[in-house]
Amino acid sequence: MNRIWFVMVTGSLCFLLWSNPSGVLNSMIDASAEAFSLCIELCAVYCVWLGILELVEVSGLGEKLAKLLRPLIKKLFKIDDSETEKLIALNISANMLGLGNASTPMGIKAIKRLDDGSGVATNAMIMLIVLNATSLQLLPSTIIGLRATAGSVSPADIILPTIIVTACTCVLGVSLVKLCNHFRDKLKRRK
Repeated sequence: MNRIWFVMVTGSLCFLLWSNPSGVLNSMIDASAEAFSLCIELCAVYCVWLGILELVEVSGLGEKLAKLLRPLIKKLFKIDDSETEKLIALNISANMLGLGNASTPMGIKAIKRLDDGSGVATNAMIMLIVLNATSLQLLPSTIIGLRATAGSVSPADIILPTIIVTACTCVLGVSLVKLCNHFRDKLKRRK
């Protein structure tokens, strides 16, 4: 992957040097300034939501959320570990708020707890990865923040389409994982 990025960056710089040598430095400085400005503006969005997630965890709401989501988590993951259920619940709730970066640490902890040490991804690990990739979002806060930063007149107009699309992808992803796991388990039993 590093080679691909190296080739892309080197190729882009060579083309820019060939087509517009005087604009290379200006383009690099402008792009860096825009990236830095975007990071600062998105920092406020993440600070608010990460603070809310921290309050959820400290206040014990995480356990209540895990209890609320327990039937769904048990059905999807087939686990019996309250700490893992809590991590998965917090991961799912962070994704629902559109905070993919905030959900990552909890997802990594949950994956480690789901690992059976065999070196092969378990059905529960695969399900968690697919749920993170499809990411059912009720409030796409990061995208709303990006749209607001870019000067959108109504950055929250994407809420309903995002809910519809992510619900469809989530249902499709879970269905495909269940189907693949069914066939995978059948193959294991035949061996």
